[in-house]
Amino acid sequence: MTADTDAAASAFAGGGAASRAVPARGWPAGRITAVVATLTVAGLLGAWSLTAAAGLVSPVFLPSPTEVARQFSAVAREGFVDATLSEHLLASLGRVFAALVCAIAVSVPIGFAIAASPVGRGIFDPLIEFLRPSPPLAYLPLVIIWVGIGEPSKVLVIAIAMVAPIVISTAAGVRGVSKDRVNAARAFGATRLQVLRLVVLPSALPSILTGIRIALGAGWSTLVAAELVAATRGLGFMIQSAAQFLVTDIVIMGIVVIAAVSFALEFAVRLAQRVFVPWSDKG
Repeated sequence: MTADTDAAASAFAGGGAASRAVPARGWPAGRITAVVATLTVAGLLGAWSLTAAAGLVSPVFLPSPTEVARQFSAVAREGFVDATLSEHLLASLGRVFAALVCAIAVSVPIGFAIAASPVGRGIFDPLIEFLRPSPPLAYLPLVIIWVGIGEPSKVLVIAIAMVAPIVISTAAGVRGVSKDRVNAARAFGATRLQVLRLVVLPSALPSILTGIRIALGAGWSTLVAAELVAATRGLGFMIQSAAQFLVTDIVIMGIVVIAAVSFALEFAVRLAQRVFVPWSDKG
């Protein structure tokens, strides 16, 4: 009886191993997701087109996809509010990247200080915890009072939105550095600066890039509102100007462009993670 039971158990175990060795039939999960996503987008565009063609909603409120595409071509060639689409886009990207450079220059050292020093944590942690849950646009009136209504105020508001994600991710990355690596570097005679540059920074880089990716999303969403204040170019300014004259097709076109640029920035940072930190599984 025991022998039969052992044989049955062995056969069952062997069958389980064989079933695990044979790949599951059907499409891979990634392909299924791509197909479903494509069908979802096609369904939404089809419903939008049918609604506009049937006249269920006034074109003032919901223009057809064809009208939006026509406006995209027209604004790209002829412009809107004294600037072409590329000029509006370059103005917005210039503000975002200027804010990103400022945010990185400030946030990365603060993140290192919070993670590596109790004094640094005591100084900066309360400030970051105060800044993190506050909406960046809440500081806009104060920034305008202090800095004015020019370009510096817009860049500063966007940078405020970017600071907290980079600081928190940097601090988490520094705390996650293996102590064995640090001790090994010190055992080979590395100075404090060499440990920081050759061990801590490469180990924390994946987390820093993740923070930059999150910060770009936060800054890009803040950009649109920041450009409502005394701007003459920019995607947010273009959308607001179109909304004042009920040019809904340009409003929708601007939203689509903002979403596309946001997706492109996300893809660029993910690509940078694969290039600069290929040993990391993050991103």
